[in-house]
Amino acid sequence: MELIIIIIILAIYSFLILQLVFGFEKIKTFSPDDKLPKTAFTIIVPFRNEEKNLPRLLESFSNLDYPHHLIEIIMVDDFSKDKSERVYINWRMQNNDIDTTLLENLKLTNSPKKDAISRAMPIAKHDWIITTDADCVVKRNWLKVIDNYIQNHDVEMIASSVIYKTKNNWFHIFQQLDMLSLQGTTIGSFGIQKPFMCNGANFIYTKRLFNELGGFSGNDKISSGDDVFLLQKTVIKYPGKVHYLKNNQATVKTKPENDLFKFFMQRVRWAAKTTGYKSGYAQFLAIIVFLMNLSLVVGCWLMVVGKIDLEVFLIIFLIKYLIDFLLINKANAFLQKKKLIIPLASSIIYPFYAVIVGIYSLVGKFSWKGRFYKK
Repeated sequence: MELIIIIIILAIYSFLILQLVFGFEKIKTFSPDDKLPKTAFTIIVPFRNEEKNLPRLLESFSNLDYPHHLIEIIMVDDFSKDKSERVYINWRMQNNDIDTTLLENLKLTNSPKKDAISRAMPIAKHDWIITTDADCVVKRNWLKVIDNYIQNHDVEMIASSVIYKTKNNWFHIFQQLDMLSLQGTTIGSFGIQKPFMCNGANFIYTKRLFNELGGFSGNDKISSGDDVFLLQKTVIKYPGKVHYLKNNQATVKTKPENDLFKFFMQRVRWAAKTTGYKSGYAQFLAIIVFLMNLSLVVGCWLMVVGKIDLEVFLIIFLIKYLIDFLLINKANAFLQKKKLIIPLASSIIYPFYAVIVGIYSLVGKFSWKGRFYKK
């Protein structure tokens, strides 16, 4: 009976992932044309204790190949205790041709990042808003590609990609594979017209849309999800106005975690918001992914006690490995253009990691930026 259940879950899981692979292919890479830049952007960056990361982000802003009079940057300091503010002020003094503002955050909800974006929104001078994170770096043509996409499409919200800038060590590679699976799922879901996921480190939408949807109202008690809940609201009301921008120049790079505990807390924080999803497809996919990983964990135990043959378990493991490879390889070919080999150790560890994160996100507390949050 246990084996039959595992096989059924594997079949459903395989169908869903192959569907995402098909969806990934349906999103074509965007090729900009020669239109002159004309979209004015307000870039909002919430930050807390980011003195080490801010110089790289701010430098990448300075290097943007985009008319500076069309750029506004609003930095929102979430009660930093380090020298982040000084880093920003020094940069502003050297780049006075870029319109920038520094705000202090206001604690209004259980989500500091949502508070920060809501704090900046009333003073934003431009209708097109972009959110990113303090530990990111943007590419030189980032805004130019986004502007060109806006000029060529009738759109109110755009999601685009985020990838890690990694070192050559196993822990970073593991995180990169995890991120590639998330990016592959994101692009694939847009391709099958069931978008439910995006990344707030590279998220673009209009101020008009944000205000019309009531901002983050309805999910402000959940500490994360400034991106996915706003996306899902928009998909319900204006499904045709939400697009995915698939262009490598529009990709934002961020840093993987070097600390195992911080990595675990980050993933718990991400997983905790899945219970608030409004998309039935997203909820079903999350459940099946969890059950598939749980099946492999349980399968290990069943194999040890002799209820499943080693050969049968290895076949199940190999099928999942190959199905996952198809999606991750698609994302890797687009985002990294490197030869991809999924380490066997990562594939063995991943089900245990996914199950622990999933269960803990339902019952435990998590910390982020020196603060503790309840589910």
